[in-house]
Amino acid sequence: MAFAPRPPDLPTRDGVGPSTIAVPAGPWPTVLDFLADRLPALSHNDWAARLAAGEVLCDNGEPIAATSACRPGLRLHYYRHLPNEPEATHSESIVFQDEWLVVVDKPHFMPVTPSGGFLQRSLLVRLKRQLGLDHLSPIHRIDRETAGLVAFAVQPSTRSAYQGLFRDRLVQKAYDAVAPHRPDLALPCTRASRLEPDPDRFFVSREVSGPANSHTRIELAAAHNTLAHYKLYPVTGQRHQLRVHMAALGIPIMGDSFYPHVRRGPDEPDDTRVPLQLLASHLAFNDPVTGQRREFNSSLKLQAINLQAVSKPDEPLVA
Repeated sequence: MAFAPRPPDLPTRDGVGPSTIAVPAGPWPTVLDFLADRLPALSHNDWAARLAAGEVLCDNGEPIAATSACRPGLRLHYYRHLPNEPEATHSESIVFQDEWLVVVDKPHFMPVTPSGGFLQRSLLVRLKRQLGLDHLSPIHRIDRETAGLVAFAVQPSTRSAYQGLFRDRLVQKAYDAVAPHRPDLALPCTRASRLEPDPDRFFVSREVSGPANSHTRIELAAAHNTLAHYKLYPVTGQRHQLRVHMAALGIPIMGDSFYPHVRRGPDEPDDTRVPLQLLASHLAFNDPVTGQRREFNSSLKLQAINLQAVSKPDEPLVA
């Protein structure tokens, strides 16, 4: 299926930017026939209703009719919406904002960008709607289950420069985590390994033999009985890197539903009583646009950081 970049002048609607699909050569006589066949998540009647409501656009931004001829090369733009999407249980908070950057504290269980069953509940859509910044774009990601700092570029012209900081490992990042205490584990240490997607379960990663592509420095910040507070400093940014490394050391992060054992599938409901005890707590870098030194600290705290107040490792914990 051929998806294409959308024209930059098409507006967002309620914080959602249009998705774009290019029409290949095929047997579809009308635009409605094409959409119903190639995007069957919506029924024929649903697409007909959206077309009638002017929710599918041409490149010039004008609505296209359901009966319009479907010619190869035609680009169609439509706005996703999910019926009955529940409200977020917690809200984000703005840590910093200027004409170049927005830095936000994200709660647990909220994805950075729309995915799966999350659209209006995604951080990006919520911020676009709240701030009125149609071109806002994340310059890095953290897991949906992880809370803490996420940075966004305000201007499309500077997005690449900011994203390059993360690509070139020029950002100092720190995370807080709560996990079992292992007095026999020599810390601080650096975990280096090769991470690849699990071939049988697309939603998790695993360590395999080969040259290391992931590095995390792990320090013990405090300990009390069976639990410990760890500071994690990732050098690289592989998927689920911190979670895999901690589990591999025998200290899986509390509330982790994927590591070391999968306890729920990616489409199963979250147990919001037991969030992942992982917090993106610090970001620092030299700003490639302004030349300033930027340092940001999360205002969130993991409840389990107060280790004296935690008596059982399976108690519900929240940020």
